[in-house]
Amino acid sequence: MDKVVTSAAEAVAEIHDGASLAVGGFGLCGIPAALIQALLEQGAAELSVVSNNCGVDGWGLGVLLEARRISRAMCSYVGENKEFARQYLAGDLELELVPQGTLAERLRAGGCGIPAFFTPAGVGTQVAEGGLPWRYDAEGNVAVASPRKEVREYDGAQYVLEESITTDFALVRAAKGDRHGNLVFDKSARNFNPLAAMAGRVTIAEVEELVDPGELAPDAIHLPGVFVRSVLALTASEAADKRIEKTTVRTAHIVTAGGAN
Repeated sequence: MDKVVTSAAEAVAEIHDGASLAVGGFGLCGIPAALIQALLEQGAAELSVVSNNCGVDGWGLGVLLEARRISRAMCSYVGENKEFARQYLAGDLELELVPQGTLAERLRAGGCGIPAFFTPAGVGTQVAEGGLPWRYDAEGNVAVASPRKEVREYDGAQYVLEESITTDFALVRAAKGDRHGNLVFDKSARNFNPLAAMAGRVTIAEVEELVDPGELAPDAIHLPGVFVRSVLALTASEAADKRIEKTTVRTAHIVTAGGAN
């Protein structure tokens, strides 16, 4: 089955108002930027997004935030997006912060059909005890708080019950993909993209390099095509457009006859 679509607009056409999305990427590494831009232009609103983070101002999921298309976010880290902080503190956006490993496992469990699991992460904190502010009101009061979760003891240690995550759609980016939807991810882009793809009922993948079936070695495939509904081949410029969240450079050292200064 050839799963390749002709445009990003075609790929995201079915995403509707109020849909839930699992979005791959780690920081700005491996984010499905072309699909996100197409979704911005498509106009779907009141979206519920599950992602490790929510982009930055002006890029990635940040463009959907600026357009007020996201009503709820489930993330492990949102510290680089000032617009996100502004909307959250103003009561315009609901946020469920989840420990990073727990978020990864909740997505993986959803993709595997596991409804819930117990983990030690968060025991003894508001993650388990409840009370984390999910949404503020206009006056800065907590309007919606996280609920208390079940805690059980196993072999003398306590564990908190976490429910798995499934979403209506998933948007991911891969380094390579074939026409059957088999995907290969590159380095850190592999952290959340396969998990997001597994959790989505309808998964759409943008790929930097499209190959024919059989060109990917079976042992090299990170995500089988059974999880992927549509494949979008990026243009060379789209594939090369990779942003850096924080640029860190080393201070230059000037070497003189007397030594390094």
